[in-house]
Amino acid sequence: MSTPAALSGVGGLYSGFTRLSKGLAVVLVAGYLANVILPHTISVTFSLIPGKFIPFVWNIITAGYLETSIFGLGTSIVALLLAGKHLEPFWGSKEFVKFIAFVNLFTCASTFVLAIFLYFISRQGNYLYAPISGFHGVVAGFLVAVKQIIPEQEIPALKLRVKWSPSVFVAFAILSSLFSPEPMQFVPFVVFGTYGAWMYLRYFQQKPEAGLKGDFSAEFAFATFFPAPVQPFVDPIATIFENIFCKQRRQVSNEGPGVDLGKPLPGSDSVEASRRRERGARALEERLGAKGISEGLPVKGLEPKGSDEIV
Repeated sequence: MSTPAALSGVGGLYSGFTRLSKGLAVVLVAGYLANVILPHTISVTFSLIPGKFIPFVWNIITAGYLETSIFGLGTSIVALLLAGKHLEPFWGSKEFVKFIAFVNLFTCASTFVLAIFLYFISRQGNYLYAPISGFHGVVAGFLVAVKQIIPEQEIPALKLRVKWSPSVFVAFAILSSLFSPEPMQFVPFVVFGTYGAWMYLRYFQQKPEAGLKGDFSAEFAFATFFPAPVQPFVDPIATIFENIFCKQRRQVSNEGPGVDLGKPLPGSDSVEASRRRERGARALEERLGAKGISEGLPVKGLEPKGSDEIV
Protein backbone atom coordinates (compact mmCIF):
# COMPACT_ATOMS: atom_id res chain seq x y z
CA MET A 1 0.00 0.00 0.00
CA SER A 2 1.39 3.39 -0.92
CA THR A 3 2.31 5.78 1.86
CA PRO A 4 -0.19 8.65 2.16
CA ALA A 5 0.85 12.26 2.12
CA ALA A 6 0.25 12.55 5.84
CA LEU A 7 2.98 10.06 6.56
CA SER A 8 5.37 10.60 3.70
CA GLY A 9 5.49 14.30 4.44
CA VAL A 10 4.65 16.04 1.15
CA GLY A 11 6.67 19.22 1.05
CA GLY A 12 9.81 17.60 2.44
CA LEU A 13 10.63 15.51 5.45
CA TYR A 14 12.45 18.35 7.18
CA SER A 15 9.99 21.13 6.40
CA GLY A 16 6.44 22.10 7.25
CA PHE A 17 6.77 21.88 11.01
CA THR A 18 4.27 24.06 12.87
CA ARG A 19 5.20 26.92 15.18
CA LEU A 20 3.42 25.25 18.06
CA SER A 21 5.35 21.98 17.75
CA LYS A 22 8.64 23.86 17.38
CA GLY A 23 7.81 25.93 20.45
CA LEU A 24 7.12 22.81 22.51
CA ALA A 25 10.37 21.30 21.19
CA VAL A 26 12.22 24.35 22.52
CA VAL A 27 10.61 23.74 25.93
CA LEU A 28 11.90 20.15 25.91
CA VAL A 29 15.40 21.27 24.94
CA ALA A 30 15.42 23.99 27.61
CA GLY A 31 14.34 21.50 30.27
CA TYR A 32 17.04 19.04 29.24
CA LEU A 33 19.80 21.68 29.31
CA ALA A 34 18.63 23.00 32.67
CA ASN A 35 18.76 19.46 34.05
CA VAL A 36 22.32 19.03 32.74
CA ILE A 37 23.43 22.23 34.47
CA LEU A 38 21.45 21.82 37.72
CA PRO A 39 20.44 18.15 37.86
CA HIS A 40 19.42 17.95 41.52
CA THR A 41 17.49 21.22 41.58
CA ILE A 42 15.63 20.57 38.34
CA SER A 43 14.88 16.95 39.25
CA VAL A 44 13.34 17.87 42.60
CA THR A 45 11.49 20.87 41.24
CA PHE A 46 10.07 19.47 38.00
CA SER A 47 10.21 15.64 38.09
CA LEU A 48 7.41 13.56 39.55
CA ILE A 49 8.58 12.36 42.99
CA PRO A 50 5.50 10.86 44.68
CA GLY A 51 6.97 11.16 48.18
CA LYS A 52 7.57 14.89 47.64
CA PHE A 53 4.34 15.65 45.84
CA ILE A 54 3.57 18.15 48.58
CA PRO A 55 4.60 20.94 48.26
CA PHE A 56 5.71 20.31 44.63
CA VAL A 57 2.18 19.67 43.35
CA TRP A 58 2.95 21.17 39.94
CA ASN A 59 5.21 18.17 39.24
CA ILE A 60 2.16 16.26 38.08
CA ILE A 61 2.18 18.54 35.04
CA THR A 62 5.83 19.49 34.54
CA ALA A 63 7.20 15.94 34.79
CA GLY A 64 5.86 15.07 31.36
CA TYR A 65 7.84 17.86 29.71
CA LEU A 66 11.22 17.11 31.32
CA GLU A 67 13.61 14.85 29.42
CA THR A 68 16.75 13.75 31.25
CA SER A 69 18.48 11.68 28.54
CA ILE A 70 19.72 12.78 25.13
CA PHE A 71 18.15 9.73 23.46
CA GLY A 72 14.77 10.45 25.02
CA LEU A 73 15.06 14.11 24.05
CA GLY A 74 15.86 13.31 20.43
CA THR A 75 13.07 10.76 20.11
CA SER A 76 10.54 13.09 21.71
CA ILE A 77 11.45 16.05 19.50
CA VAL A 78 11.21 14.00 16.30
CA ALA A 79 7.84 12.56 17.36
CA LEU A 80 6.55 15.99 18.42
CA LEU A 81 7.55 17.72 15.18
CA LEU A 82 6.08 14.99 12.99
CA ALA A 83 2.88 14.84 15.05
CA GLY A 84 2.53 18.62 14.88
CA LYS A 85 3.12 18.55 11.14
CA HIS A 86 0.35 16.06 10.45
CA LEU A 87 -2.07 16.12 13.40
CA GLU A 88 -2.23 19.84 14.11
CA PRO A 89 -3.49 20.81 10.60
CA PHE A 90 -6.04 17.98 10.84
CA TRP A 91 -7.30 18.87 14.33
CA GLY A 92 -6.40 22.52 14.70
CA SER A 93 -3.90 24.06 17.13
CA LYS A 94 -6.36 24.29 20.02
CA GLU A 95 -7.32 20.63 19.83
CA PHE A 96 -3.68 19.61 19.43
CA VAL A 97 -2.79 21.43 22.67
CA LYS A 98 -5.81 19.95 24.49
CA PHE A 99 -4.78 16.47 23.42
CA ILE A 100 -1.20 16.89 24.67
CA ALA A 101 -2.35 18.47 27.95
CA PHE A 102 -4.91 15.74 28.66
CA VAL A 103 -2.57 12.86 27.84
CA ASN A 104 0.25 14.36 29.89
CA LEU A 105 -1.92 15.03 32.95
CA PHE A 106 -3.59 11.62 32.77
CA THR A 107 -0.21 9.92 32.41
CA CYS A 108 1.43 11.71 35.33
CA ALA A 109 -1.59 11.40 37.63
CA SER A 110 -2.01 7.69 36.90
CA THR A 111 1.72 7.07 37.43
CA PHE A 112 1.53 8.89 40.77
CA VAL A 113 -1.37 6.70 41.93
CA LEU A 114 0.44 3.56 40.75
CA ALA A 115 3.63 4.52 42.62
CA ILE A 116 1.70 5.08 45.87
CA PHE A 117 -0.11 1.76 45.41
CA LEU A 118 3.13 -0.16 44.77
CA TYR A 119 4.76 1.43 47.79
CA PHE A 120 1.98 0.33 50.15
CA ILE A 121 2.23 -3.20 48.76
CA SER A 122 6.02 -3.56 48.74
CA ARG A 123 7.12 -0.88 51.23
CA GLN A 124 10.06 -0.11 48.92
CA GLY A 125 11.06 3.53 49.20
CA ASN A 126 12.24 3.81 45.60
CA TYR A 127 8.60 3.91 44.48
CA LEU A 128 8.17 7.11 46.50
CA TYR A 129 11.45 8.90 45.95
CA ALA A 130 12.75 7.90 42.51
CA PRO A 131 12.20 10.86 40.12
CA ILE A 132 10.02 10.08 37.10
CA SER A 133 9.82 12.26 34.00
CA GLY A 134 9.71 12.19 30.21
CA PHE A 135 7.66 13.07 27.17
CA HIS A 136 7.26 9.44 26.07
CA GLY A 137 3.73 9.25 27.46
CA VAL A 138 2.60 11.86 24.95
CA VAL A 139 4.66 10.16 22.23
CA ALA A 140 2.66 6.98 22.91
CA GLY A 141 -0.49 9.09 22.63
CA PHE A 142 0.57 10.35 19.20
CA LEU A 143 0.75 6.75 17.97
CA VAL A 144 -2.84 6.20 19.15
CA ALA A 145 -3.96 9.30 17.24
CA VAL A 146 -2.30 8.04 14.07
CA LYS A 147 -3.93 4.64 14.58
CA GLN A 148 -7.32 6.35 14.68
CA ILE A 149 -6.78 8.35 11.49
CA ILE A 150 -4.98 5.90 9.18
CA PRO A 151 -5.11 2.44 10.80
CA GLU A 152 -4.48 0.37 7.69
CA GLN A 153 -1.53 2.31 6.31
CA GLU A 154 1.89 0.70 6.42
CA ILE A 155 5.02 2.16 7.95
CA PRO A 156 7.54 1.54 5.15
CA ALA A 157 10.65 1.22 7.28
CA LEU A 158 9.06 -1.34 9.64
CA LYS A 159 6.62 -3.09 7.28
CA LEU A 160 4.06 -2.64 10.03
CA ARG A 161 0.49 -1.41 9.81
CA VAL A 162 -0.07 1.82 11.73
CA LYS A 163 -2.87 0.32 13.81
CA TRP A 164 -0.38 -1.92 15.59
CA SER A 165 2.21 0.78 16.37
CA PRO A 166 0.78 1.69 19.85
CA SER A 167 0.68 -1.99 20.87
CA VAL A 168 4.23 -2.59 19.63
CA PHE A 169 5.46 0.47 21.55
CA VAL A 170 3.81 -0.74 24.77
CA ALA A 171 5.23 -4.25 24.28
CA PHE A 172 8.69 -2.78 23.69
CA ALA A 173 8.42 -0.71 26.87
CA ILE A 174 7.40 -3.72 28.95
CA LEU A 175 10.15 -5.94 27.55
CA SER A 176 12.81 -3.27 27.99
CA SER A 177 11.77 -2.82 31.63
CA LEU A 178 12.96 -6.36 32.32
CA PHE A 179 16.52 -5.15 31.75
CA SER A 180 16.16 -1.73 33.35
CA PRO A 181 17.02 -0.94 36.98
CA GLU A 182 14.27 1.73 37.01
CA PRO A 183 11.16 0.30 35.29
CA MET A 184 8.96 3.07 36.73
CA GLN A 185 10.88 5.60 34.64
CA PHE A 186 9.52 4.37 31.31
CA VAL A 187 6.77 1.74 31.38
CA PRO A 188 3.98 3.55 33.30
CA PHE A 189 4.25 6.65 31.12
CA VAL A 190 3.99 4.60 27.92
CA VAL A 191 1.10 2.44 29.15
CA PHE A 192 -0.91 5.30 30.67
CA GLY A 193 -0.10 7.60 27.75
CA THR A 194 -1.50 5.02 25.35
CA TYR A 195 -4.66 4.46 27.37
CA GLY A 196 -5.17 8.15 28.14
CA ALA A 197 -4.94 9.08 24.47
CA TRP A 198 -7.43 6.37 23.51
CA MET A 199 -9.81 7.48 26.27
CA TYR A 200 -9.67 11.12 25.12
CA LEU A 201 -10.19 10.31 21.45
CA ARG A 202 -12.84 7.70 22.21
CA TYR A 203 -15.02 9.72 24.59
CA PHE A 204 -14.10 13.39 24.84
CA GLN A 205 -12.65 14.87 21.65
CA GLN A 206 -14.99 17.47 20.19
CA LYS A 207 -15.67 17.34 16.44
CA PRO A 208 -17.73 20.45 15.65
CA GLU A 209 -17.52 19.96 11.87
CA ALA A 210 -19.17 16.55 12.22
CA GLY A 211 -21.45 17.42 15.13
CA LEU A 212 -20.01 14.53 17.14
CA LYS A 213 -18.05 13.92 20.30
CA GLY A 214 -15.56 11.08 20.53
CA ASP A 215 -15.14 8.12 18.21
CA PHE A 216 -17.37 5.12 18.89
CA SER A 217 -16.49 3.25 15.72
CA ALA A 218 -15.83 -0.47 16.07
CA GLU A 219 -12.45 0.00 14.39
CA PHE A 220 -11.29 2.13 17.36
CA ALA A 221 -12.57 -0.09 20.17
CA PHE A 222 -10.09 -0.84 22.95
CA ALA A 223 -9.92 -4.50 21.97
CA THR A 224 -8.40 -3.53 18.61
CA PHE A 225 -5.12 -2.79 20.40
CA PHE A 226 -4.76 -6.53 20.99
CA PRO A 227 -4.31 -9.50 18.62
CA ALA A 228 -7.53 -11.12 17.43
CA PRO A 229 -7.26 -14.24 19.67
CA VAL A 230 -7.06 -12.03 22.77
CA GLN A 231 -9.85 -9.60 21.88
CA PRO A 232 -12.74 -11.73 23.25
CA PHE A 233 -11.08 -11.66 26.69
CA VAL A 234 -10.46 -7.91 26.54
CA ASP A 235 -14.00 -6.94 25.54
CA PRO A 236 -15.63 -7.65 28.95
CA ILE A 237 -13.02 -5.48 30.70
CA ALA A 238 -13.39 -2.70 28.15
CA THR A 239 -17.17 -2.80 28.59
CA ILE A 240 -16.80 -1.73 32.23
CA PHE A 241 -15.13 1.53 31.22
CA GLU A 242 -17.51 1.91 28.30
CA ASN A 243 -20.47 1.88 30.69
CA ILE A 244 -18.78 4.32 33.08
CA PHE A 245 -18.19 6.97 30.45
CA CYS A 246 -21.29 6.32 28.38
CA LYS A 247 -23.52 6.68 31.43
CA GLN A 248 -22.95 10.42 31.27
CA ARG A 249 -24.34 10.45 27.73
CA ARG A 250 -27.82 9.26 28.63
CA GLN A 251 -30.63 11.69 27.93
CA VAL A 252 -34.21 11.34 29.01
CA SER A 253 -36.74 11.72 26.23
CA ASN A 254 -40.05 13.45 26.93
CA GLU A 255 -41.80 10.67 25.04
CA GLY A 256 -40.42 7.68 26.89
CA PRO A 257 -37.44 6.06 28.59
CA GLY A 258 -33.88 7.33 28.46
CA VAL A 259 -31.90 7.10 25.27
CA ASP A 260 -28.39 5.71 25.63
CA LEU A 261 -26.13 7.98 23.64
CA GLY A 262 -23.08 5.99 24.62
CA LYS A 263 -23.87 3.51 21.86
CA PRO A 264 -23.71 4.87 18.34
CA LEU A 265 -26.97 5.19 16.51
CA PRO A 266 -27.53 2.86 13.55
CA GLY A 267 -25.31 3.96 10.72
CA SER A 268 -23.42 6.51 12.84
CA ASP A 269 -20.14 4.61 12.49
CA SER A 270 -20.35 4.71 8.71
CA VAL A 271 -21.38 8.38 8.74
CA GLU A 272 -18.43 9.34 10.93
CA ALA A 273 -16.03 7.26 8.84
CA SER A 274 -17.37 8.86 5.66
CA ARG A 275 -16.91 12.35 7.06
CA ARG A 276 -13.39 11.57 8.16
CA ARG A 277 -12.56 10.14 4.72
CA GLU A 278 -13.88 13.30 3.09
CA ARG A 279 -11.79 15.52 5.38
CA GLY A 280 -8.76 13.36 4.74
CA ALA A 281 -9.31 13.47 0.99
CA ARG A 282 -9.59 17.27 1.02
CA ALA A 283 -6.41 17.58 3.08
CA LEU A 284 -4.58 15.25 0.71
CA GLU A 285 -5.75 17.16 -2.35
CA GLU A 286 -4.53 20.42 -0.84
CA ARG A 287 -1.11 18.90 -0.13
CA LEU A 288 -0.84 17.43 -3.60
CA GLY A 289 -2.00 20.70 -5.14
CA ALA A 290 0.78 22.53 -3.34
CA LYS A 291 3.26 20.23 -5.05
CA GLY A 292 1.82 20.91 -8.49
CA ILE A 293 0.37 17.43 -8.99
CA SER A 294 -2.65 17.39 -11.26
CA GLU A 295 -6.02 16.63 -9.69
CA GLY A 296 -6.59 13.75 -12.08
CA LEU A 297 -3.72 11.73 -10.63
CA PRO A 298 -5.16 8.66 -8.89
CA VAL A 299 -4.11 8.28 -5.26
CA LYS A 300 -4.24 4.82 -3.79
CA GLY A 301 -6.12 4.57 -0.52
CA LEU A 302 -8.95 7.04 -1.28
CA GLU A 303 -11.39 4.41 -2.48
CA PRO A 304 -15.01 5.26 -1.57
CA LYS A 305 -15.56 1.88 0.11
CA GLY A 306 -14.33 0.81 3.52
CA SER A 307 -13.77 2.67 6.73
CA ASP A 308 -10.11 3.65 6.32
CA GLU A 309 -9.27 7.32 5.95
CA ILE A 310 -6.26 9.02 4.44
CA VAL A 311 -4.95 12.20 5.89
